Amino acid sequence: MHYPERGACTECHRGEPRAVRKETAHFGFLPGRFSAFTLPGNDVVRRGEKIFENAACRRCHVSGGKGNRLTTDLDRLARDVPPTEVAASIRKPALAMPDFGFTEDQIVSLVNAIYAASRKTAIPDGRAPQVVHFTGTTPPEDVFQKKCGGCHRALTERLGVVGHGDIGPNLSGLFTVYYPATFRGNLPWNRKNLEEWLKNPRESRRTARMPPQRLTGEEFLSLLEILSVTAAGDRAVTPPVRWP
Repeated sequence: MHYPERGACTECHRGEPRAVRKETAHFGFLPGRFSAFTLPGNDVVRRGEKIFENAACRRCHVSGGKGNRLTTDLDRLARDVPPTEVAASIRKPALAMPDFGFTEDQIVSLVNAIYAASRKTAIPDGRAPQVVHFTGTTPPEDVFQKKCGGCHRALTERLGVVGHGDIGPNLSGLFTVYYPATFRGNLPWNRKNLEEWLKNPRESRRTARMPPQRLTGEEFLSLLEILSVTAAGDRAVTPPVRWP
């Protein structure tokens, strides 16, 4: 579908209109399926925004100026990386990213939502660079690895990726407003709720498969420190979202 009222092709698909050579003219070209975000009030973008919220992507990413800076800032990414590469990274998740099993249509909607949010967001200068953690090393065993890592994993500021399990939920950004409110009665997670959960998960959720975890006071404080995230972006409380 085309929109002649938008004017030149570059209004939706980018590129260099003054170029004569095809390769130059198509530099930064956006395929049609990834250019819906250029159209105001587009249904593709609205679907993508809903998927983005339900998947709680801001527990690790900043998008639209809001979120945790545990990994790639999606506002910056959308300015520098073509949408086909962003889609490829969703199809084949990185080490700590949950495999959501999105369909191709959902991925297209997500990418359009990411680009739409970036387009509306002014990126402030002077942000501290994101800490990079490398794989292939063997970090000293910590309380998360010993007590949680067999079933869970998390992306953390201090240690990078911790844990290797996929049985339980990904715990990245657990104590932030961007993590799904999945404690008893759709409450957010905090120190008190986590402590209660670890002592006896089935008291909070009868169908919980997780056994009780006995931690010393020192171990519990260490776990809190590992899972803590420095505040970043607009921390306004968002509505609870379902676990994907």
